[in-house]
Amino acid sequence: MVKNNSAGNEISKTFIYIIFLIISFFVIYPLVYVVSAAFSPSNSIAALNIVPFGDGFTWKHFIHLFKNTNYGLWFKNTLIISVETAALTVVISALNAYVFSRFNFPFKKPMLMSLLILQIFPSFVGMVAIYVILYRIGGLDTLWGLVLVYTAGNIPYNTWMVKNYMDTISKSLDEAARIDGASHFRTFWQINLPVAKPIITFLGITSFTAPWMDYIFPKMVLRSVEKQTLALGLFSFVSDKKNEFTTFAAGSLIVAIPFVIFFLLTQKTLITSFGSAGVKE
Repeated sequence: MVKNNSAGNEISKTFIYIIFLIISFFVIYPLVYVVSAAFSPSNSIAALNIVPFGDGFTWKHFIHLFKNTNYGLWFKNTLIISVETAALTVVISALNAYVFSRFNFPFKKPMLMSLLILQIFPSFVGMVAIYVILYRIGGLDTLWGLVLVYTAGNIPYNTWMVKNYMDTISKSLDEAARIDGASHFRTFWQINLPVAKPIITFLGITSFTAPWMDYIFPKMVLRSVEKQTLALGLFSFVSDKKNEFTTFAAGSLIVAIPFVIFFLLTQKTLITSFGSAGVKE
């Protein structure tokens, strides 16, 4: 009976391993294929070998990106938009969250509910209104106009998220700081913000990621060639008039570099600190 159970367990383990190997293959193969396409001598996706790196190895697509296209300018524009969006979202959402978490004032609950209701509606619903507003204030075909759109869209949900995290931070820390003569802003900056570092880090990552490869809003707002972002520029390589998939793959690999660097710098904070929020009441 024991032998039968052992044999059954081994069969179950083998079956599970096979399932995981199959799933891993379907997840990893597309990534490896894109990497191999970036270094492939071919230009068309139809000419690529189904075996990764089966066509050889070359740097010509990366050289072509920086010598014959505006990839560097696209990268710069996108980096400016993403960094400014992340910075403004973190500052505004954190300040809003601190106010809602620590103070009582008239219409507090209705205001919180209005933030939540605003987040329910998809951003596409207000695209016409966004376009008209940007037109009125001169924000069309500008990077700051796009930053304004992304920041405004980020504030409602992120205010709720950071506020819920700050609610777990003991108010006794604030009271101790107030007794020592600290102002509300100093209490926020030196007490609450360091304790809320995990959620602030997460907020910074998500706020940076959202505009980094967004296509819809840059397509609507930007018009000039020199204002294009990475998503618009890379899409031009695989349009009806072009079939430069390998160049697109090379550009996509470079796009991933900021995410890798950011993750390496912040992974310790996210992994070790997300489980706690200072002193809980």
